[in-house]
Parts: sequence; structure tokens; C-alpha cells
Amino acid sequence: MSVQNPPGPAVPPPQVAPAALPGVRRSLWLRTLHQWHWISSAICLMAMLLFSITGFTLNHAAQIESKPQVTRIKAAVPPSLLPVLRSHAEKHADGEALVPTQLAQWANEAFPVDLRGRTAEWSEEDAYVALPRPGGDAWLRVSLDGNAEYEVTSRGAISWLNDLHKGRNTGPVWSWFIDIFAIACLVFCITGFLIMKIHAANRPSTWPVIGFGIVLPAVLALLFVH
Repeated sequence: MSVQNPPGPAVPPPQVAPAALPGVRRSLWLRTLHQWHWISSAICLMAMLLFSITGFTLNHAAQIESKPQVTRIKAAVPPSLLPVLRSHAEKHADGEALVPTQLAQWANEAFPVDLRGRTAEWSEEDAYVALPRPGGDAWLRVSLDGNAEYEVTSRGAISWLNDLHKGRNTGPVWSWFIDIFAIACLVFCITGFLIMKIHAANRPSTWPVIGFGIVLPAVLALLFVH
């Protein structure tokens, strides 16, 4: 009489790591692209609206009229500052130099302007400080006889937004923001392209539409831009 050993526990078949499955890899890759796509779109949203609107206003600048508003303010330099002003003018005549600290402090109180760290064009008659600004212009002139005049020109909100679009006289912080916005737009466009590439097999119109979007600006530039 033969004795049969009881059957041992069933050995489970070797399992394939989920990351090794093509469908799982595709799903993870697509999920990552979607995440970067919506994050970059959220960062770009407000700035892209701004740059789209100002792109239209810049393209139709001749049709959008703006009436500049000019404001002038005059003041007398305190007699105690005149020796400092004249001494500085003698040292830097017909050249550029920083505005003296005492003069900058007085000007900050007398006019709506901040001259700290500003340079002036010095001559034998006066000191001229250019104060360019987005959406307008401004300047301050201080004569050696003690008369000071400040003028500011404003061209309106649309001109101000247009200068933000161009980065004109906006300072380093706004310039950094434009660089960050440009990088976010690149991420938005590249991730969008890769998402379309993944779905292209089920959407036959993907590549013709992409090709049209690439070819159209090139053709228009070659044929109509002189």
C-alpha cells in the first residue's frame, strides 16, 4: 500500500511589477504630464490673459487714442542745500553722478518721487534727473539758483498695460516675472504637445492641426511681412 504525500501549498505565479506594464507606465506618464500641464496653466493664467489683451491693444495702437495728462509741480530748494548742490555741480559738470543724499531726502518730501540711488545729468546751470515710468514719463530739474520743477506725464491705463507687456521701464522684479512666465509657458506648451502625442493614435486630426499651427505663421511671415 503506497502512501501519498499531501499536496503542498500552491506556488503563486511570478508577478510582474506594475511599473513594467506598458499600460501602467503610459498611465503614470500621462498623469505626470497632466499635473505639470495644469500647474503651468494655473501659473500662466492671469499673465497670459494680460499679454493676450495687451497684444491686441499694441497691434491696434493707432486706433486706440490716448490723451496724455501732464502735471507740473514747482518748489524752492532750501538755502542750506544750495552749497551742496553747487559743489556737486562743479565736481560733475557735463557728466552724470548720483544725487546727493541731502538733496534726495528733500526731493522725496517736496515731490512724489524717490531719488535714492538715482543719477542726474549735471551742468553748470542745473541737475536733471530722468524718471521714466511705464505708461508715461517724468523728470525733475533742479537749478543752481534754487528753483526745482517736477513734471510727470501719464498716458492712461492702456499705455501702462502696454508698457508692462514690453517690459518698458518696469524695473528688475517685473523683468524676472516675465522670465518666469516665459518658462511656465514653455512647460505648458511642451506638456500639451506630449499629451496630444499620447492621444494622437485615437485622434487622427491631431497631427494635421499641429502642422497647420506651425506652417500658418511661417507662411504669413514669408508672404506678408516685409
